[in-house]
Amino acid sequence: MVFQHVPYEPLGTLDPLVRSQRHRIRYINFGRNPDAKPDIDGYDALIILGGPMNIGQENDYPHLITEKDVIKQAMKLDIPILGICLGAQLIASSLGAKVTKAAKKEIGWYNMAATNEGKKDPLMSVFHPQEKIFQWHEYTFSLPKDSKLIVKGEQLANQAFRVNKNVYAFQFHLEASLALVKRWLELPQHLQELGLDKAKERVETIWEQTLENMPRSLILSEQVFSQFLKLLPKVKETHTFSHKH
Repeated sequence: MVFQHVPYEPLGTLDPLVRSQRHRIRYINFGRNPDAKPDIDGYDALIILGGPMNIGQENDYPHLITEKDVIKQAMKLDIPILGICLGAQLIASSLGAKVTKAAKKEIGWYNMAATNEGKKDPLMSVFHPQEKIFQWHEYTFSLPKDSKLIVKGEQLANQAFRVNKNVYAFQFHLEASLALVKRWLELPQHLQELGLDKAKERVETIWEQTLENMPRSLILSEQVFSQFLKLLPKVKETHTFSHKH
C-alpha cells in the first residue's frame, strides 16, 4: 500500500523496482481522497511518500492522523514500512518523537554518511563514506525511542533511522530521478520556497549539481530500495503487494 499526498511526489525510482518484482501497487491518494480510511491488514508493505504538509497541521490535514494510526497498525502486524520525507516524519511522530521546523531548510544536494549502525544495516551498507543525496524539506525529526540512526547529514544530523528490522524512515529523496528533480524545480510553489528573487540562480545551481550527482544517486537508489523490497514476501501467483486474495 502506498500513501501519496500530491501528484508531484510519486514513487519515482521505486516504481519500476516494485513492478519488476511483480508486486502490485495500491495507492491511497490523500490529495484526492483526504477522508480515506485504509486498512493495512492483508497488505505486504506500507510506503509513505512526501508532501508539502507538515506534522502540526493535523487540523488542516486530518489524514495525517489517519496515516499515523495506520503506521501503528502496520507495526503491530510487523509489516515492512518505508517513509520518505513527510513519510519519515509521520513514522517519527507516530512513535512519539518530535517533528519540528529545522534551523535551515535543506533544498538540493547534501553530504550524507552511514553511521556505524548504518554500515551494518542491509540497506545502508552500500553507502560510500560520503554520499551526496537530494533533499527538499524544512522540517526535521528527533529520533524515536528504540530507533537506530543509520544515516547522518552534514547540516542536519538525523537523516534516516530504522526501528526493529523492517521500519525505515528517510528524510532525503533517494527516489528522485532526473525527470522528477526537473519537475520539482519548475513548480511555482517550489520556486516560491527557493525565494523568488534568488530562485533562478538557485535552480541553475541545483540543476548543475543534479546532472553531476544523479548517476551515483540512481545506483544507490536501486541498491538501497532493492534491499528494502527483500523484506517483502516473494510474489507467488496468488500473493501480491496490493492484497492477498
